[in-house]
Amino acid sequence: MSAASLTFARSNGRPRRFAFDYVLLLAVSGILLLGLVMMTSASISIADKQQQDPLFFLVRQMYGVGFGVLGAMIMMSIPTAVWEKMAMPLLLVAFIFLVLVLIPGIGHEVNGSRRWLRAGIMNFQASELTRVLLLIYLCSYVVRKQGELKEELKGFLKPLGVLMGAAALLLMEPDFGAATVLVATGLGVLFLAGVKLRHFFALVAIAAAGMAVIAVTSAYRLKRLTAFMDPWADPFNSGFQLTQSLIAIGRGELFGVGLGSSVQKLFYLPEAHTDFVFAVLAEELGLVGVIVTLGLFILLVWRSFYISRLASEAGLAFQAYCAAAFGIWLAFQTFINVGVNMGILPTKGLTLPLMSYGGSSIMVTLGWLGFIMRIHHEAQTSGRLAVSRPARRERAESDE
Repeated sequence: MSAASLTFARSNGRPRRFAFDYVLLLAVSGILLLGLVMMTSASISIADKQQQDPLFFLVRQMYGVGFGVLGAMIMMSIPTAVWEKMAMPLLLVAFIFLVLVLIPGIGHEVNGSRRWLRAGIMNFQASELTRVLLLIYLCSYVVRKQGELKEELKGFLKPLGVLMGAAALLLMEPDFGAATVLVATGLGVLFLAGVKLRHFFALVAIAAAGMAVIAVTSAYRLKRLTAFMDPWADPFNSGFQLTQSLIAIGRGELFGVGLGSSVQKLFYLPEAHTDFVFAVLAEELGLVGVIVTLGLFILLVWRSFYISRLASEAGLAFQAYCAAAFGIWLAFQTFINVGVNMGILPTKGLTLPLMSYGGSSIMVTLGWLGFIMRIHHEAQTSGRLAVSRPARRERAESDE
């Protein structure tokens, strides 16, 4: 049975064909396929040297894609109301994961960071899943506490406390990049929920100041923050990774040097298949490839907000915030990764969604996209859009 013929039960018990968003599918498929090609190209040399198998990372990435597609299908089959009701247990699970990863013997340490849990043939990065669980809770909170959030400072401080608690645990791993993205996405959701602007900007300033203090009080983080300002001042030490990335991007020019012909991926550019896959893409496909790639990401972000608006029109507030949260996260993390590759932001160690190597990242992202697709289905089949749109048009005409 094809995916297009999947059926799901409506409240009256009669089956209804699943309402796929084909624009979303197109954008995701384009990014995913392009990512597999570029990740493979960037990893062939290092895979051959370390594992004696040029396609080692591609095979492992395909496992992640396979499990991610399975997760997306499962998420599409579960009503989103189930996740809304389970918001508090999911929050507890998120903090359990963040604590477990810090326990020696349970959390797996790589390059001085304890961010992973052993999961069979792969390591699972706990922050990927906990981010989604925390944002589901946050979206549930802003729906349940709408009045308190808009009128009282404590309504804003409660979810902010949850975000800061999670960020503190992430910093203990340490994972400054994941903590920054989580807090920024959470604040974006709270802003959309209508929190008072004076409360929002005051506490955003406090949060930003706190992150800045954390960054500058760590010699390691401070070194990374200052190195990006002038990487050529120390091109063989602190600025090495960024200078190699800039060389790769510069070599690409308009049409690139050709797929598979990158020089920088040949052990010059560290983490070429993870954090810096965008630089290899720019070198091999040039400005044209960069524009196409960014266009696909912009399309996916726009579609997420479009689905959020559909859900809002259908009266599905929780679902609308969840779709918007995905769009905010995707835009923010993509911006950071591309900015790091181009030297306009300090190195954060964040992957490019759906493109960089990382099984846990791609599994969770695809599962989250299945959730977004389910939101689209529920909004389209709710029966409320046909009522809300004419009413909105009538209001617009009366205003004219």
